[in-house]
Amino acid sequence: MNAQAHDLHLPRHRPHSPLRLALSYTTGFRLRLAVGSVLTLAGTAFSLAQPLIAQRILDRLARDQPIVTLLALLAGAVALGTVIAALGYFVVESVGESVVRTVRRLLAQRILRLRTPVFDDVEAGDLISRLVADTTLLRQVTTQAMVASITATIGLVGSLVIMGLIDYMLLAVTLTAVVTMSVVVRWSAVRIGRASGKAQEAVGFMATLLDRDLGAFRTVKAAGAEQHEIDLLTAAADTAWRRGLRVAGWQAASGASTSLILQTSFLAVLGVGGARVTAGKLTLADLIAYLLYMFFLTQPVMTLAGAWGQLKVGSAAITRVQAVLALAVEPAGTKSAAPGPDRSRASVFFENVVFTYRPGLPTVHRGVTFAVPAGRMTAVVGPSGAGKTSLFALLERFYEIQSGRILVDGLDIREWPLADLRQAIGYVEQESPVLAGTLRENLTLGLAGISDGQLWEIVHLAQLGDVVQALPGGLDGWIGYRGGSLSGGQRQRIAIGRALLRRPRLLLLDEATSALDATNEAALRATIAAASEVTTVMVIAHRLSTVVEAGQILVMESGRVRACGTHRELLDFDPVYQELARTQLLIPT
Repeated sequence: MNAQAHDLHLPRHRPHSPLRLALSYTTGFRLRLAVGSVLTLAGTAFSLAQPLIAQRILDRLARDQPIVTLLALLAGAVALGTVIAALGYFVVESVGESVVRTVRRLLAQRILRLRTPVFDDVEAGDLISRLVADTTLLRQVTTQAMVASITATIGLVGSLVIMGLIDYMLLAVTLTAVVTMSVVVRWSAVRIGRASGKAQEAVGFMATLLDRDLGAFRTVKAAGAEQHEIDLLTAAADTAWRRGLRVAGWQAASGASTSLILQTSFLAVLGVGGARVTAGKLTLADLIAYLLYMFFLTQPVMTLAGAWGQLKVGSAAITRVQAVLALAVEPAGTKSAAPGPDRSRASVFFENVVFTYRPGLPTVHRGVTFAVPAGRMTAVVGPSGAGKTSLFALLERFYEIQSGRILVDGLDIREWPLADLRQAIGYVEQESPVLAGTLRENLTLGLAGISDGQLWEIVHLAQLGDVVQALPGGLDGWIGYRGGSLSGGQRQRIAIGRALLRRPRLLLLDEATSALDATNEAALRATIAAASEVTTVMVIAHRLSTVVEAGQILVMESGRVRACGTHRELLDFDPVYQELARTQLLIPT
């Protein structure tokens, strides 16, 4: 894996300017944003008034007049301006946090509803990085690049107008510095944006590596590959560090250049202003007021300089977020309710189904046709690579077929509402994944309104009594990351219990007994047989011993159904089934 290649799976998507996109995220918060902006501007106005009040104080001092009222006014302007500006800052920052929350919600909804073929082509760790890290950077665009830059611009213009009224020649010196600074900032902002985008990609790549290692934690340890993976993570961290330093370097250079230009302009103004005071063309009070405005000018200029950099950093983040939001998703469905006690059993029919995972890859199914009668157990067997597991993926509509039809209860599954179709199906995957959480949460995943009585019934049916007893807290006991503290058989039984709790009309079991010992396998076979009395069951099996009592057995080979019959019928006429039975010692060799 390399940091240059990993990010190419997600599309580059730039339909609008980053600023317009950032603005679109503020929908629903714009009144609060406007209030924060007004408060910030009011704080700026109080700050602009302070040098003018100071100028009046100096004039009165020169004339030996009282200044108590003006001093009180200046103190009030300072105090009130500080409080109002702080309140405005808080309101604006709260909008930034709200924007981050909104975008994270959108991303979470998008990621979990991605179409399966799309998810197959992206890196999980990079998606996590975009959800966690990139969304945080959106706050910078919402505040620094939008509100702060607007208020800073108004403060800058206001200062320059007042400075021009004080002395136009000193203003010319100041404007020269401002224009020079603008050119430097814009030039450096482009480089900051490029460097930031690469830094964010490096962080995403590091998250991808870590996600890969955590997902195969025991495999890494068993292979003695810890140091190899540590080296990869270290190299990724070094890359992110180098790219982060590049961003920091450009930001430091931009800030240093801005500061140097400001200080140079201040010295120039001091020199020119001193000469004009000496020549009698400018009063000392006016020069001091002008210099105070120059000090005030520093804040909006630095804010604008930072805003350019933040805009470029945020633009890279927005681009990465928009790339995820542009990915194809499945239609949203309603949350499954607790299943009712009486449900009819579903029938299944595959008609000339042709399927490939993506263009250019070998065809998985080549005109597959078979029927699964309602209320019976149908087993699917065959050598590895025959296309057995893909049948279940198509039934769940994880993927779409190229041609043919798949019917459930006589209706093409493409015409079923997706939520209704999946609610009618209980699916036990070959890997039997378990989520970090309690046993109750794992069993009731996607369901609501499940009673303890229903749960205990499933615990009995799925032979989960030992799991309940072993977990501190029983049904509410905590299961660790990916069920690492459980045996393969325990994880498999939890997955089976989850499927049975749905009381599905169609139960799909992909190698459901592969990790069970002989005793639990026999018990589970009885459970599956009982389930087939109330629902339609399809079982993919490598162990023929688990399906010899099935009502019908489909034998697949090279993406086709080559034979269909009972165990005894297939032993009589199908060579592939005979060979499978012979290798598993079900018939004499």
